Amino acid sequence: MSITIPILAQEPDFIVVDKPAGLDFHSQDGSAGLVQLVRAQTGLAELYAVHRLDKLTSGLLLLARSSAAASALGELFSQHQIRKYYLAISAHKPSKKQGKVRGGIEKGRGGSYRLVREGGQLAITQFFSYGLGEGLRLFALKPLTGRTHQLRVTLKSLGSPILGDNRYGGSESDRGYLHAYELAFSLHGHTYHYQCPPSTGTAFLTTACSAQLASLGSLDALPWPAA
Repeated sequence: MSITIPILAQEPDFIVVDKPAGLDFHSQDGSAGLVQLVRAQTGLAELYAVHRLDKLTSGLLLLARSSAAASALGELFSQHQIRKYYLAISAHKPSKKQGKVRGGIEKGRGGSYRLVREGGQLAITQFFSYGLGEGLRLFALKPLTGRTHQLRVTLKSLGSPILGDNRYGGSESDRGYLHAYELAFSLHGHTYHYQCPPSTGTAFLTTACSAQLASLGSLDALPWPAA
């Protein structure tokens, strides 16, 4: 089955795409991954990955259009100068409604990761949560680090595993409810700001969720807890 990747912006240095949920980032077992599909779709042979999203995660992704642009964007990511914001939905109420989670991420069993008080790679995530009714909660997430499975592990640690995230104890659902919603950064004197609402997932597309997102506006402007 052919998959069309939504192209949200084409800039001189990079393009912005909306990654579908359930699609592997890299090609696997003969199936084309995101980067290969975008290359074929756009005819841009030179596309470089500068960050990635898990298979279950949808949303905003940057692909550099040259090795020089990849180096510049990679440097911004490494210096935490690209502000990333995610949405998640859980069927479980968190231990606290907003705040910051700080700990170490280390490998667990079977390809999973876990949050530990000491050791591991430092992971810091700021968050707000909002009730959506019917037992669901929407999370606005701002990761200050970029560890493997960071947001998935963080929400599990709050007692609110992501809906559809079977690896970390999330309730069964039609998809994994983690979405890269907003990106903001400056490059070569230009300021860029992208926002991409989720386009799939029954829980993301409810009236309650849409209304909450409309009331929040830009997540970049929220009064985030102190880092």
